[in-house]
Amino acid sequence: MLCELIADHPAFRSLASIEGIQVDLRYAGANNFVGRNLYRELNCSWLHQDAAAGLQAVVACLRLRHPGVCVLVLDALRPHRVQKMLWQALAGTQLRQYLADPEKGSIHSFGMAVDVTLVDHHGVELDMGTAFDELSELSHPQYEQRHLDGGLLSERQLVNRWLLRRAMLDNGFSGISTEWWHFDFGDRERVRKNHLRIE
Repeated sequence: MLCELIADHPAFRSLASIEGIQVDLRYAGANNFVGRNLYRELNCSWLHQDAAAGLQAVVACLRLRHPGVCVLVLDALRPHRVQKMLWQALAGTQLRQYLADPEKGSIHSFGMAVDVTLVDHHGVELDMGTAFDELSELSHPQYEQRHLDGGLLSERQLVNRWLLRRAMLDNGFSGISTEWWHFDFGDRERVRKNHLRIE
């Protein structure tokens, strides 16, 4: 289904309907690894209703456990056509490990993945040790202990990552080994088989 038609589809929910989050879609501006606005006229402030319910549960969890912080959504629905643009931008590089091959399909394109961080009550992002979209091993959760031992990440940065990860994992999301900010909602193969991909 075309992204332009998503507002009429009952399976999807606007990010604006999820109370208690902030939104700054980085591919709707130049603050991303490509350095330009990839969404242009597209409204990508959507999630599948299942992932949206999961994110709402994260908000409630944080409100209870850590009332001074809230979720900042950096990316949600990413149309398949944009995924292909990102894939092309990294052609011929080792950095493609950070993207789902469009042939398989990104879970973002089904509205079942989010890129998120946390902000404090002033709206300032918590220090996670790297920025969103830093395509390097410092972003990899799998190497966090090694980076801590080597002095490349601090204990405070890892506590902040753990706070985010714990809230997401406790409410139905799963993380990946290469990006501290990325979380899927649901099994990837089931999502690709059973959910509607947005073009």
